[in-house]
Amino acid sequence: MGEPHVEELCSQLIRFDTTNLGGGESEGEREAAEFVASHLSAVGLEPELLERSPRRSNVLTRVRGSDPSLPPLLVHAHLDVVPADPAEWTVAPFAGEIRDGFVWGRGAVDMKDMCATVLTVLHRWAAEGRGPRRDLVLAFVADEEDNGLWGAHWLVDEHRSRFDGVAAAIGESGGYTVRAASATGEPVRLYPVATAERGTAHLLLTANGRAGHGSRRNDDNAVRKLLAALQRISDHRWPVVLTPAVRAFFERTGAALGFEVDLSCDDAVDATLRRFGPAAKIAENTVRNSTTPTVLSAGYKVNVIPGVAQAQVDTRVLPGTQEQLLAEIDRLLGPDVAREFLAIQPPVQAPVDSAWFAAMASALEGEDPGGIVVPFCMGGGTDAKAFVGLGIDCYGFAPLWLPEDFDHRLMAHGVDERVPVEGLRFGVNVLDRFLSSV
Repeated sequence: MGEPHVEELCSQLIRFDTTNLGGGESEGEREAAEFVASHLSAVGLEPELLERSPRRSNVLTRVRGSDPSLPPLLVHAHLDVVPADPAEWTVAPFAGEIRDGFVWGRGAVDMKDMCATVLTVLHRWAAEGRGPRRDLVLAFVADEEDNGLWGAHWLVDEHRSRFDGVAAAIGESGGYTVRAASATGEPVRLYPVATAERGTAHLLLTANGRAGHGSRRNDDNAVRKLLAALQRISDHRWPVVLTPAVRAFFERTGAALGFEVDLSCDDAVDATLRRFGPAAKIAENTVRNSTTPTVLSAGYKVNVIPGVAQAQVDTRVLPGTQEQLLAEIDRLLGPDVAREFLAIQPPVQAPVDSAWFAAMASALEGEDPGGIVVPFCMGGGTDAKAFVGLGIDCYGFAPLWLPEDFDHRLMAHGVDERVPVEGLRFGVNVLDRFLSSV
């Protein structure tokens, strides 16, 4: 049995339209899940397809390791993708076209690339008669791009036994190349590995007032109350909070680049980030909590003052800060605006100085001897939020080599999403090193 080309597997996975529209609306992950399951079966594994509702498919299997005394490792990746408007794209977003050294299409970096690299490693092991030291639990899941209620969170609630004994997990997003410059101008390749991620607290704000005619004075206008509260939230500068992952990022990145690291106050932290240049993008969104208004809803006719106005705020919470953050939000909102949670998921925080992190660093450095691995905290969220509830140490590690002038941040959820073929092949080799040795 030969090893398939990872870029072809990635292309084939992209061709399955697994668009997640949110709110449970989706074409479904079934065909992509069946494709994954067929490859797992081809290398001698026994995959299960698990569904909360028809076509919202998750694939689970276990790879037996040579040392059953070691606790298992979970490898998770999601099969769904966000919508893509073909009119905005250079190529059809679900064609999986390979051109100019890239695989193009929705999900190329978020995260059908990781699905393809995992499957390629398994094919390589089958062809060469190799395998891991410890058991691996593999989960290719649905619904990560919404709330995980048809995917990781449902699996944790309804199929918890599949994860018994798992000590750690890897998933998106980390292990990709970030190109920076040292204090002397020399190029430096950093590989950030996520050891934490901010929590999610999506808020619904509601202001009530007196409905009336738009032409008449009304000092009890719900829209005005809501806008005033949103202005206070938008203008608020949240203080710096140096969590262990963020502090370790500053210390190790400063050492790698040869820049002074001053963390003595908020202004000093901001100045240090500016010195880091392109590397600042790794941490600039995670030195603080954030509250971003995203949705407004009020009124139904221009000459009618509505009695209710509402807004939704995307709130991201650093580990250990939720209580203080919500208290400050309540102060900013004032007495005229109530809040409630649309969704709340905890922050994720795993040890930086662990054997898991050391093994990831070793695997990356084995493929790129000049690369420097640093920990970081993700600004957004992943399915790790479901698995951390089981006591699993969750890391973002989906290795990928990226060329010069390739902005990885613009790819996920962006137009003309694509992944370099050489980057995929690098990812296969790094994952092989890590999963074989950890």
